[in-house]
Amino acid sequence: MFLKNKPTNKFFQKTNEIEDAVLSLSEKEVTIIEKKPHLFWLNFFWWIIILFLLILSGRVFYLTVVRGNYYNKLAQKNKIRSLIIKAPRGLIYDYKRRLLVHNIPSMNVVVYPYDLPSQSKKRKEIAEKLAKILKINRGEIWGILENSEKNIDKIYILKKGVSYDESLKIIERASEFPGVKIEKDALRQYVDGMIFSHLIGYTGKIEKNELDKLKKYGYFMFDDIGKSGLEKSYEKILRGKFGYKKIEVDAQGKMKTSLGEQSPQPGNDLVLNIDADLQKKIYDVLSQILEKEKLKAAAAVALNPKNGGVLALVSLPSYDNNLFAQGITLKDYQKLITNPLKPMYNRALTGEYPPGSTIKPLLAAAALKEGVITEHTQIESKGGIKVGKYYFGDWKAHGWTDVRRAIAVSSDVFFYSVGGGYGNIKGMGMSTMKKYEELFGLNHLTGIDLPNESTGFIPDENWKKQKFNEPWYRGNSYHAAIGQGYITVTPLQIANYISAIANKGTLFKPRVVSQIIKNNGETINLPPQIIRKNFIDKSILKIVREGMRMTITQGTAQMLKELPVEVAGKTGTAQFGNKNKTHGWFVSFAPYKDPKIVLVILFENQEGHGYYAVPATKEIYQWYFQNKKIQE
Repeated sequence: MFLKNKPTNKFFQKTNEIEDAVLSLSEKEVTIIEKKPHLFWLNFFWWIIILFLLILSGRVFYLTVVRGNYYNKLAQKNKIRSLIIKAPRGLIYDYKRRLLVHNIPSMNVVVYPYDLPSQSKKRKEIAEKLAKILKINRGEIWGILENSEKNIDKIYILKKGVSYDESLKIIERASEFPGVKIEKDALRQYVDGMIFSHLIGYTGKIEKNELDKLKKYGYFMFDDIGKSGLEKSYEKILRGKFGYKKIEVDAQGKMKTSLGEQSPQPGNDLVLNIDADLQKKIYDVLSQILEKEKLKAAAAVALNPKNGGVLALVSLPSYDNNLFAQGITLKDYQKLITNPLKPMYNRALTGEYPPGSTIKPLLAAAALKEGVITEHTQIESKGGIKVGKYYFGDWKAHGWTDVRRAIAVSSDVFFYSVGGGYGNIKGMGMSTMKKYEELFGLNHLTGIDLPNESTGFIPDENWKKQKFNEPWYRGNSYHAAIGQGYITVTPLQIANYISAIANKGTLFKPRVVSQIIKNNGETINLPPQIIRKNFIDKSILKIVREGMRMTITQGTAQMLKELPVEVAGKTGTAQFGNKNKTHGWFVSFAPYKDPKIVLVILFENQEGHGYYAVPATKEIYQWYFQNKKIQE
């Protein structure tokens, strides 16, 4: 028997084992090994990757090549900021170059919405912290932080004129207030704000409708703009040109480097015709009479009849325009606008009142010009006239009067006759009276360089027909001839027409500003502006002036005879509403032979015929001419 030897070669052994394994596979397993992989899904994913890479490459090409310049500029804009440096507004002086308005350094809390946190919760936390520091309503701050436009160029003012302590707290805790900064500013400070507010006006935050119109002129949403008075009418002159400071900032909006700046250009200054001392004196005298006599409102205008310069303009009650300059609270604003006496209402150039007997010098000139009367015509006043069943009373029986004495004693019957006709006096009629009233500037704007002037109103026959479907009666002309009925005027209009009588026939545009001092030092003089001249004969105006002088020497204002200068004037009372209520006027000019000042004073709503305007005029003239004499 032969024995078979076992293989000893390891390689052989391994090979033999593989073969055995293969031979031992099942039929199903052999099928799987021999089957070719399916390539569809592999190809699909491959093309997806290629398409993604193509899109990515195209986007990179678009951003870097096609839009590269745009995004480069945008990146630079995010990195480099242009901070606006506000320009100081021009100053305002009276005629002696005494400051009436100037600028004081201030600091504002401002918000850059672009740098605010994106999370609403964090913005709310900032609002709560700021409200405690600034002591203002959290809702107001939250409204700005939450609703402000997230544009890199947008800036909002949270609070103007913050205190040193408030600003220090915000600066020290700057990390808690991203997007909130302290910036330097200048606040308007009005000298004797209560006395000059109706003249100077005030500035306030620009409103959206204003910004829409003025954005093209370089205004911004955080700008202040003139809202009333000279601040409004001379806005373009007083406003300076803003400067810019370029800075580099980090991702949190913090300044890293200053890249230079362009200095702002201050606004131009104004020099006024206003005499600050006279303005203060008139204000004080009127205020004292209002308090003593328990009256509520008054107005006064003083003009230079030689050129139309406004020497003073007072309206009472008044308000402090510094409230607006410092950022008026809602409570204070509501208090002003709901006050029934309307302290913000400029009675001197916006108030419309029946002129009463102050219209008589004008109508005397018109009647002389039209030949309705001569300087020697005599008309008797027995205390009134009767036309049919109607009686038109005079304030007293004056007997026979000519035109001079009729002005002096204020005879209503005389002016009933020359206005509407009576007896052998034909009368001018309303159309003719209106013609001359308009020649003297009534029923039209005077053109003063202040906003919101009123025109007053002069009726005529056609107006009444259209308004009431009634004819114009003689009684309507009677009322108009003594400054009653439908006719209304402003104190400024009365002052301006009296100036034309005082200066022998030239009607000027009243002017508050006399000079503009440009920021380069150049001075521009603003010459007088004439509306019309020589529209009434000088000989006629001489007669009228003589009648106004007689008002002082033997008429209704003899109290003024004691003054150191000769004065000419005319009293006037105008009924309204309740017959016991009247507006009291006194119009005057002085010195009589060479007038340097025209003064019109009005007291609203006085009892009966109380001539408070006459003693007020006396005190003012006494001070004014004594003061002038000392200066000379």
